[in-house]
Amino acid sequence: MPLIHRVLPPTPPATLEDYRATGGGKGLQAALATDADTVIAEIEASGLRGRGGAGFPTGQKWRAVAANRSSELTTTVVVNGAEGEPGTFKDRTILRTNPHAVVEGALIAASTVGATQVVFGLKHTFAPELARLRAAVDDARAAGWADGIEVIVFEGPEEYLYGEETALLEAVDGRMPFPRIAPPFRRGVTEVVEGDADLWSRSGLSAHVEMAAPDAGIIAPPTLVNNVETLANVPAVVARGAAWFRSEGTDESPGTIVCTVTGSTVRAGVGEIAMGTPLRDVIELVGGGVRPGHRVKAVATGVSNAVLSEEQIDTPVSYEAMAAIGSGLGSAGFVVFDDEVDMVAVAAGASRFLAVESCGQCRPCKQDGLAIADLLAGICRSEAGEHDLDLVHERLQFVADGARCFLAYQQQNVIGSILDRFGTEVEAHVSGGAAPVEPALVSELVDVEGDVAVLNEDHVRKQPDWTYDEEYSGQAPADRDAEHRAAS
Repeated sequence: MPLIHRVLPPTPPATLEDYRATGGGKGLQAALATDADTVIAEIEASGLRGRGGAGFPTGQKWRAVAANRSSELTTTVVVNGAEGEPGTFKDRTILRTNPHAVVEGALIAASTVGATQVVFGLKHTFAPELARLRAAVDDARAAGWADGIEVIVFEGPEEYLYGEETALLEAVDGRMPFPRIAPPFRRGVTEVVEGDADLWSRSGLSAHVEMAAPDAGIIAPPTLVNNVETLANVPAVVARGAAWFRSEGTDESPGTIVCTVTGSTVRAGVGEIAMGTPLRDVIELVGGGVRPGHRVKAVATGVSNAVLSEEQIDTPVSYEAMAAIGSGLGSAGFVVFDDEVDMVAVAAGASRFLAVESCGQCRPCKQDGLAIADLLAGICRSEAGEHDLDLVHERLQFVADGARCFLAYQQQNVIGSILDRFGTEVEAHVSGGAAPVEPALVSELVDVEGDVAVLNEDHVRKQPDWTYDEEYSGQAPADRDAEHRAAS
């Protein structure tokens, strides 16, 4: 079973001319030659789902934004390129190898939903991707593709939450990447509020924020947020049709998906496969299989969903199949753990990553998350007992209380599944029968250099207040930000 090359071309086009030679530009041409409803209907028929993790139907999102345009202000399209899920490197690979497709997809989206502005949100640390994207944007402008549309490349912070779509909008608006309560179709990049104080409301809701509607006299415009990979699929869907797109994949998860495979494998890699391919085959195709002489013990899909056990690695890579086993596809970043990996150390590392990256707007997420991470660190060092394990379970019950985003639920999903599926290893540490180990390094990927995954090793120095100071201030990022605003 070979890899597929719809989004990841076998020979990356270096210029717009190269991209056009492979059919690039035909999707935008087709979109501009027809009406918005026809384009949206084709996207809906294709079954394309968001590739940022949630898998929401793309056509449904476009139709909602197009149907609820402001009566006075224009819509904005925001491209989420703030990749940071541990084990995932697919968006950066697409931006490096096929940036013109992402730009074309964003411009098709803008013309369809009536947007006059496109904002690409990347992290300031993504130097190669920013260079490739800016060159592709310049090419599009020179070719007249972006006539009437302002295109902005925004460099945002390194924080994990910057990839959450409402936190991304906060950052674009010049604030810290703290998730909002209101979704982008209700509170977009262009905000309509009664006063400046509303812009800094920690509730995440501005005054008089209502969904815009045609001729309703509401001026707050919606924002369409789509992931890099999602938009890279759009030009071919519009140019070649829904039936072509559905020729790969499953009924509920049509098309292809770009996967990252790292961990206990022969190599680290990024590759495009048909939806529905068994996970075992993905590990072989993209990662070369598990290390010789070892077996797969577990596979994590980043730090968002339940960890898969050895018995589940023949599960098809699709939204419906992953959900059926109580996990999720996420961003298709698969971290493989072999039989030498201590899963309690993985739990402690994952919990620490999530607790540090929590913004602290929701107290249980930050405080209980840090407590869980500390307790698990003690357990994997074999310094804790049954009471500490009971406290982990107790904290997991309450960590997501009042949560405005998904991060606290990720603690429950990842840590809960490891405690459940690898209870023997946990008990061995609690009883003192296992050798002490340090928490595993769980962090975002910096790069995939050849066959080697490069992790952000500096994350172990990152404090829960998002600084790299030697001492933790004891404050959450939300508290520090509130004090800064009060003093300014």
